[in-house]
Amino acid sequence: MLATIIVVAVVALLALFVITLYNRLVGLRLRSQNAWSDIDVQLKRRADLVPNLVETVKGYAAHERETLDAVTAARTRVLAAADAGPHARAEAEAGLTAALRGLTVAVEAYPQLQASGGFRDLQAQLARIEDDVQNARRYYNAVVRDLNTAIMTFPSNLLAGPMGFAPREFFEAAPAEREVPKVSF
Repeated sequence: MLATIIVVAVVALLALFVITLYNRLVGLRLRSQNAWSDIDVQLKRRADLVPNLVETVKGYAAHERETLDAVTAARTRVLAAADAGPHARAEAEAGLTAALRGLTVAVEAYPQLQASGGFRDLQAQLARIEDDVQNARRYYNAVVRDLNTAIMTFPSNLLAGPMGFAPREFFEAAPAEREVPKVSF
């Protein structure tokens, strides 16, 4: 009788362990999907703001065509990569970031544009969105780190694979984003 109680208790503890582990992994996977969705929302906000910025600059800087075309093309690549994984998405976003840097440098030659309230508002919105994107990336990577750690560490690694859990890809900065900006006077 005592042996039966011990066996039942061990089986119950193992079942409780497996259920707890599974629920933890599901929670982490859902948090990582939610965090990816947050990045997607912020990047969409940025992509939606870019045409307004380009149109505002066009009014003042009609001969900056190449810069404006580069920003528009980079935005198109970002929209095309919307359903891609973190690596492809990061590369497309790095292109847009570089194009926006070029636009900022070009705008410095137009004091009237810099003084425009509408342009200043767009610049402020873009700066806020960039901060939000950066925060969303950090949060996503933290959740992915937690998920990947849970999947790869013992004893959960024994059950994670058979339960269908796989490590997720981090959202890493593309090489273009790691370059030091060039400032010249």
